[in-house]
Amino acid sequence: MLKLIKLFTGKNVDFSSKMGSMAIFLLFVLVISFLLSSKFLSQDLLENGVGKKKIVAKKNIEVIDVQKTELLRRDMARKIKPIIIPTDTLAIQNSFYAFKENIMRIKTSDLDRQSQYIEFSNLFDITNAEKKEQVVNFALKATKQNLNAILTSADIVLNKYLKQGLQDGEIETYTNEERIKELLGANLTSNQLAMISGVLECVIFPNLVIDDYATEVARKNAKSSVKPYTVKFKKGEMILKPGEILTQVKRDALRKSGYSLLEINKSGVFGIFLFTFLCGSCLVFYVKYKEKKYDDPRYYMILGLLSILLTFACVGISANNETSNYLMPIPAFTIIMAIFTTPALAFVATIIFIALISATLFLEPQFITIFVFAALASVFFVSKISYSRRQDLIKCGLWTGVVMGIFILSVSIFEDQLSFNAVKDSLKVASCALLNGLFSGAFPLGIIPIFESIFKAVTPYGLIELADHNSPLLSKLQYKAPGTYHHSLMVANLCEAAAEAIGADPILARVGAFYHDIGKLQKPLFFIENQSYFGVENPHNKLNPRLSKMVIISHAKDGVEIAKKNGLPQEIINFIQQHHGEALAGHFYNQAVQLEGKENVQQEQFRYPGPKPNMKETAILMLADAVESAVRSLKNPTQEEIENMINKIITERLNDGQLSDSPLTLKDIKLIAITFNRILRGMQHDRVKYQQGIMNELQNNKIVLGQSEEEKLEKKIQKKIENNEAKTQENKENKEDNGNKDSN
Repeated sequence: MLKLIKLFTGKNVDFSSKMGSMAIFLLFVLVISFLLSSKFLSQDLLENGVGKKKIVAKKNIEVIDVQKTELLRRDMARKIKPIIIPTDTLAIQNSFYAFKENIMRIKTSDLDRQSQYIEFSNLFDITNAEKKEQVVNFALKATKQNLNAILTSADIVLNKYLKQGLQDGEIETYTNEERIKELLGANLTSNQLAMISGVLECVIFPNLVIDDYATEVARKNAKSSVKPYTVKFKKGEMILKPGEILTQVKRDALRKSGYSLLEINKSGVFGIFLFTFLCGSCLVFYVKYKEKKYDDPRYYMILGLLSILLTFACVGISANNETSNYLMPIPAFTIIMAIFTTPALAFVATIIFIALISATLFLEPQFITIFVFAALASVFFVSKISYSRRQDLIKCGLWTGVVMGIFILSVSIFEDQLSFNAVKDSLKVASCALLNGLFSGAFPLGIIPIFESIFKAVTPYGLIELADHNSPLLSKLQYKAPGTYHHSLMVANLCEAAAEAIGADPILARVGAFYHDIGKLQKPLFFIENQSYFGVENPHNKLNPRLSKMVIISHAKDGVEIAKKNGLPQEIINFIQQHHGEALAGHFYNQAVQLEGKENVQQEQFRYPGPKPNMKETAILMLADAVESAVRSLKNPTQEEIENMINKIITERLNDGQLSDSPLTLKDIKLIAITFNRILRGMQHDRVKYQQGIMNELQNNKIVLGQSEEEKLEKKIQKKIENNEAKTQENKENKEDNGNKDSN
């Protein structure tokens, strides 16, 4: 990448500078924009909606004529008449019974004939005056029994009408005397028929209304019964001619043939570039303000290259009509990013990428939904894997594929695609999703080591490999500086436990602790933890404090050089550089003060060059390194002495400002102190002297055992002692042999 930039610009680009970072960002945006635009630029088929080329079907194609289908469905819906239902039936019946009661009340009243005539005239609201007069006179002259019988006949007719429903505009037909006579099937006089007709005219009204819901359902059912109108293009048949206007049917046929019909020009290409630039800027903004740890050119390069590879794959898959879009390896992108960074950052990057390709490649909404849930599944399963077993990545990919398949089937059910062919197609797509998941789990296994090697970016897998005690540096530390090696192991235990307690990265903290003192390999005998092992005199007794200070402080600088020479990632180098921060080499400072006087010695001359810890993990290491050394210097410390020493060391580092650049909170520091206290108590427990214990066992058993049993026990214990001595001698010889091989 650097060579390509130098080739085009003629200059070396510093990625750590703002200009260098912007240059590489624009380069990635240009490459991704070109890939997204290539699908459209390579197929110049249309100009203002008119065909420019002759296009022939390369296979049998069947497309749905959406417009014709919609017309047929509308015609079928129009044929459905409105569905009418009866209503207010009870109201009409109640009106009739009330009217009947009024008639009988007037008939049975003590009013004179003239008053009854007036009452009946007011009661019967009949438009035809002649008919009204006939009805009133009948009511006056008829007996109570005859009038009641006529009203009962009217009730019978009314009930028959109510069963059929009373439509608006047909009231006159319901009061027609001939129709009433036909319904009753009895010989009635004209006055009786007029009475029944008059009563009905006063009480009935339309009770049929249109049921809009039922009518709409019926019309929808009628529409759905119409099968889609399809148009077929046989292989070799012409789809589009030069100069022909592109219809929707031909547009769909061309799309099924794999052609893109977007009429894209220079402004369209610029639009894709601008959209890609905005998406990339959003991701960079998120990293800078939410994931500052990964605001590093190495991780931007990894993100950029992964985005280019994924874009290339997505464009290729979308251009091939025979390939399902659900084969796009987006979960692989999510898994790799989650391993190199964090699940949260990986999810955000995936969502932004899904938005980019779905908008520029015009993918369906279901695609966006399913891949969003696939991204969620990917980051969840990645967070649960064990980094000591690489095959867990395969399981992670497979489970992601299963989740995709389940959502694909659920979307099919949601869209009511329960026919045999629809279910068959859904299962086929779901199998593509499962295959995608399998690939997404296997692909990271190959690409992660390559990216780790190229960009020197650390992953949990790389950390597990660095934690192997048979690695060259740790093996050399074990034999050349065994005291330092043992100290590093103790510090690693403290760091791992403390990091886990405060939510930091325990694997990174442990591995960083393993390597933090590799600079002591340059001069191992100048460090007290190695002097007792080799049985040598402390060389600092013969050196000036200033010279001793230079030797001790230089182990951080020497460690960085050794780390770079052996290809250790920058994350581990940070531990080497920062584990002392700018702390004071107090022992040699005090010696210098005694020799030269306080006014002649400046503290800055006896401080480590730094930098101060700027990560939680390196800050934990600074405290663990100092605490372990201090507690080890105590002879048979009590629990209270251990706790006091831990608090003293932490307080000194805080007061000296060594934690000012770290993100540790006071709550974190309190948890770290508690964790250190718990671990160190376990390390400092009293140990049994096994040889002496065996002899004590022998002496005690002599009292209760006979001579023969005593002799057997003595032989048994003696054999144990000899076996222990033999193992000890064998281990010593093996160490000496390995040391000789290393020196050779």
